[in-house]
Amino acid sequence: MNEDQLRVRFAPSPTGPFHIGGARSALFNWLLAKKYGGKLILRIEDTDLERSTKESEENIKEALRWLGITWDEGIDVGGPYGPYRQTERLDIYRHYTEKLLESGQAFHCYCSEEELEAERQEQMDKGETPRYMGRCRNLSPEDKQRLAAEGRKPTVRFKVPENKQIVFKDLVRDTVSFDSNGIGDFVIVKSDGIPVYNYAVVLDDALMRISHVIRAEEHLSNTPRQILLYEALGLAVPQFGHISLILGKDRTKMSKRHGATSVDQYRNQGYLSEAIVNFLALLGWAPAGEQEIFSREELINEFSMDRVAKNPAVFDIDKLNWLNAHYMKQASPELVTELALPHLKAAGYVQDDISGEKKDWLIKVMAEIKDYLSYAAQAVDHVDVFFNDHITFESEEAREVMRDADIPRVMEAFKVRLLALDPLESAGVQAILKSITKELKLGGKKVYMPVRIAITGKMHGPELINLIPLLGKERTLARMERMLAQV
Repeated sequence: MNEDQLRVRFAPSPTGPFHIGGARSALFNWLLAKKYGGKLILRIEDTDLERSTKESEENIKEALRWLGITWDEGIDVGGPYGPYRQTERLDIYRHYTEKLLESGQAFHCYCSEEELEAERQEQMDKGETPRYMGRCRNLSPEDKQRLAAEGRKPTVRFKVPENKQIVFKDLVRDTVSFDSNGIGDFVIVKSDGIPVYNYAVVLDDALMRISHVIRAEEHLSNTPRQILLYEALGLAVPQFGHISLILGKDRTKMSKRHGATSVDQYRNQGYLSEAIVNFLALLGWAPAGEQEIFSREELINEFSMDRVAKNPAVFDIDKLNWLNAHYMKQASPELVTELALPHLKAAGYVQDDISGEKKDWLIKVMAEIKDYLSYAAQAVDHVDVFFNDHITFESEEAREVMRDADIPRVMEAFKVRLLALDPLESAGVQAILKSITKELKLGGKKVYMPVRIAITGKMHGPELINLIPLLGKERTLARMERMLAQV
């Protein structure tokens, strides 16, 4: 790869929530720029006037920042090749459209949608690939005047050369070729004067000096049209790299039925950005060794386009959860608490104004459960034992444990020692549990398990010696009395 003046771009359309596939494209471009000391440009492609919104644009920028993907030029940053929003570049597109029209490489097309649809249908009925057949290619000035008088607003079409092989070297797919005869003259400017994607993107990439275009495989079929435009305008053609589609586990294209598809959804569920970045990097890129956990710095050092796979990447939510669980274990209890708070509030466990001692107590609770979480929203499934004193036996097996002949002695010994324990700390709880096993000459299971069940109703759960200090003496003993009454 030529590393001189490497310039890549990420150019999303702000037409909805930021898709996880777009995040992967942004990440690959960012990794490439960082590895080779290049620049990442963020450009907004907002020529879809009906669907583009400022809200979506802000959502994209916020998601990129959360992922740690920074840009060197573009929206909010500026740079020498702006504006970086397509609707602010319309004069630039018009200038180049005039050049193409004057040189005869483009022409006005007055065909109506109905006429074009009829042409498409006729071709499909014959088993042919639909394409524009050049009806308006050679209109006389009189024809144009007549059609304009009918109130027809023309589009501008690019005149595709005949019998031309369009060949390019793709960084992922090696040599790719297309036959120009299968393309047909295509629209570059709509009747309202707004350029279409394939035209605007060429001018933007060329004028912004983009050296490498790394994007999704679905754009591969656009590439021959774009190369023809580069050549017609005398502009340098960048290097292309088309990364594979992302499929669901059923190997169909990733969609909402496979689960969350936007970055926001994962962020709101309490996933960590480090895990999302790590996971996205492994979607279609294979490191040289067996390593699977990567910091951003390690990804930058390891990343290369020659290890990006042609085959589709499978979005495995179990793999993402495994990675995120790893990062949750590394995260501070304070951070996990902040991520879990919205979910704990929604579930009614905590109030909106939690602070002070209550907040400190909650952080200690999170420290106990965070190693069991794949993502922070799952905290709701693990905290009930800390909040809910109205406990019952989870099973008959648990109830049966409490019917053992030694239970009264164990419970009384524990109660006496707990009341005397000051301060109430994990080490002290551990000591009194050990002393009971020694004094009553019982195995650990005959002491620890009944105490756990008496306090929680369950045979498994958080570390007992940490749970009891968090509950406090009063709540612990009240729970024991309630459970013993249910035996």
